[in-house]
Amino acid sequence: MTTIARNLQLVRERITTACVAAGRDPTRVHLLAVSKKFAAEAVIEAVLAGQRAFGENYIAEGVEKISALRLWQAAQPGEPSGATANLTEWHCIGPVQSNKTRLVAEHFDWVQSVDRLKIAQRLSEQRPTHLPPLQICLQVNVDDGVNKSGVAPAEVQALAQAVAQLPRLTLRGLMAIPEPAIDFEAACELHAKTKAIFDAVNASGTLHTPMDTLSLGMTADLEAAIHAGSTLVRIGTAIFGSRS
Repeated sequence: MTTIARNLQLVRERITTACVAAGRDPTRVHLLAVSKKFAAEAVIEAVLAGQRAFGENYIAEGVEKISALRLWQAAQPGEPSGATANLTEWHCIGPVQSNKTRLVAEHFDWVQSVDRLKIAQRLSEQRPTHLPPLQICLQVNVDDGVNKSGVAPAEVQALAQAVAQLPRLTLRGLMAIPEPAIDFEAACELHAKTKAIFDAVNASGTLHTPMDTLSLGMTADLEAAIHAGSTLVRIGTAIFGSRS
């Protein structure tokens, strides 16, 4: 077993333990392996260990890995034509500027960092028609960080309604990256704020299809995020190791 395979097993065990402690079904919490700054070879190791969903913060780097993984799978013996599209699921989890929306729309499956209607509109316009709709999460600046990306909590409802109406996009949920908390209880409280916004938007009845994804939690706080209701945890260090 490779180091990455072993690390994935340990992370999955953490997720299961956290779900049991929170009285939740472990199958309802999904693992996103954050592979930023690691080579495509590390992603391949994770794929061979059964991981399928990967998150990238840097768009150009992510596109390079997506292309590399497709070439790798195409070279595998016995791979049917067209299977490359189903091997991995790629999430853009970093800031998206207007000049990068086409790259994102053409290569990624999910974007978790939409915080402006303009960006969502460009992604909608630039999503190729032969691809499935781009899956969208709105990034919420839940603790009002001055230098952080994300829509203000009071503006989430309006943005969600607008994004949900755009073609070639599917609004799936919310994502947040709060500042590190001092302990488990404080982390739970921070994540619970995003969960409350998520629940309020769904309860408003203004969305044709309720959101189903709450992307909260990283290596240091995945237990608190799961306790608060996260359905997707974004784990990098615990899988791939420390970044240079």
